[in-house]
Amino acid sequence: MATKANMSATDHIAKTGVTVLTESAILDFYAHDIYERGADLLAVVRPQNKQELAAAVAAATEQNIAVIPRGGGMSYTGGYTSRQPDAVLFDLAGMDRILEINEIDMTVTVEAGCTWANLFEALQAKGLRTPFWGTLSGLKASIGGGMSQNGVFWGSGRYGTAVQSCLAMEVVLADGTILDTGAGFTRPYGPDLTGLFLADTGALGMKATITLRLIPEAQAHGYASFSFESYQDTLAALGAIERSGVSTECFGFDPGLNAIRMKRDSLTSDAKALGKMMKKQGSVWGAIKEGAKVVAAGRDFMDEAKYSLHILTEARLQAAADDDLARARKMALAHGGAETENTIPKIIRANPFGPLNSMLGPEGQRWAPIHGLLPHSKAVACFDAIKALFASHAEEMDRLGIFTGTLVSAVSGSGAIIEPCLYWPDASNPLHRDTVEDAHLAKLPTLEANAEAWQFAQRMKQALVDLFYEQGAIHLQIGRTYRYRDSLDPAADALLVDLKKSLDPRGLMNPGSLGL
Repeated sequence: MATKANMSATDHIAKTGVTVLTESAILDFYAHDIYERGADLLAVVRPQNKQELAAAVAAATEQNIAVIPRGGGMSYTGGYTSRQPDAVLFDLAGMDRILEINEIDMTVTVEAGCTWANLFEALQAKGLRTPFWGTLSGLKASIGGGMSQNGVFWGSGRYGTAVQSCLAMEVVLADGTILDTGAGFTRPYGPDLTGLFLADTGALGMKATITLRLIPEAQAHGYASFSFESYQDTLAALGAIERSGVSTECFGFDPGLNAIRMKRDSLTSDAKALGKMMKKQGSVWGAIKEGAKVVAAGRDFMDEAKYSLHILTEARLQAAADDDLARARKMALAHGGAETENTIPKIIRANPFGPLNSMLGPEGQRWAPIHGLLPHSKAVACFDAIKALFASHAEEMDRLGIFTGTLVSAVSGSGAIIEPCLYWPDASNPLHRDTVEDAHLAKLPTLEANAEAWQFAQRMKQALVDLFYEQGAIHLQIGRTYRYRDSLDPAADALLVDLKKSLDPRGLMNPGSLGL
């Protein structure tokens, strides 16, 4: 029940003209991310533009109330789930406009709540896109969240992580100041002030607007898939392909994730997605043929007992995309790969921002990914350590019905992402039930809360976080999960703390995030 003091505090924020929500069901929903629930919230605020955002932040912090930004809600690392009660959460989904598409300077400016999917769709009509153009959760994930948390996938094989496509931002500081970080058409001009606020997990300020680079959308594409006997060979091939610069996406699954994917996917939706892509490219006959190939391949084209690697290339001309693919194929085969049906890369490229049903396991299990980004020279040793960790807990995992699957992905100029995912039988939370499609959710068993499995998942997640730290990995989506500050040189850590104090002297901007 709201106290008079709480009502007075939220009334003061509401006087700025922003929407303020205090209903208990809404507060409970927004206290959850994909992985866990944070502390109770005082209110949820929904600004519609940067002026409302700035005024409401100032109104909250002048009352010594902590403020927390939330984009699309796709965090699973505590990006917006505070351990400190009575914070005000800022739901930025209403700030979703595309403010300017500048085809002369090749830039696009959006509000922080704009999703990757909506931006991609808008740019498609103009034959343009951003270099990095979204995460797999881009149907819901926002661009502001991508700048705060960083991310990989679409375009990462050639253009790196999400923040590497950013030119400038307007950021709302803890006192309500709107800070413009850069020139808006290049970066940096002097010290990289834009970079200070990128991948900060919202600890230094709330993104209001973001300006990104534009490039012409590719006109031609290539796809290939390979199976491997070992992760050592898979990682070697992935590293060779990344270094060559021939792929725009290069990713793979271990046998566990292969098995999960084969159980979860629908042949009908696969065929429809491919048909949609081919029709957009003006080929009705191609749509029919590609859809037929998916059905013919069925679910047996990939040996679940093996590792897989999937490669996408793109270019202005088909001959160039094919040449890049031929070079990637040569490297995959040289490292022991056997070429298989290229169904998976075709399907996901046809529907890049599909439904987010995979946030639950194939039988309704809870899901938690834990990742590390490593140079190629350290990737195999890290994978060895992960395998050993799981082997040491195999008996208990079997008893509790817990299983794993691991994704690997190339990041241009950086190395390889290794992302083991935990699946355990447990009750879903309100965010899962709101995000997963109703028709898909109806097919899944309704699982009961499982305290023992949940506690084991928490211990295993922390063990993986510590393992990645010991292996020298770094992380995207740092949130409140990864050991970022432990990895810093003492002088760098002192500089970070001083920066936080300068921008947020009372520690009210997303406290606890980034370890601050």
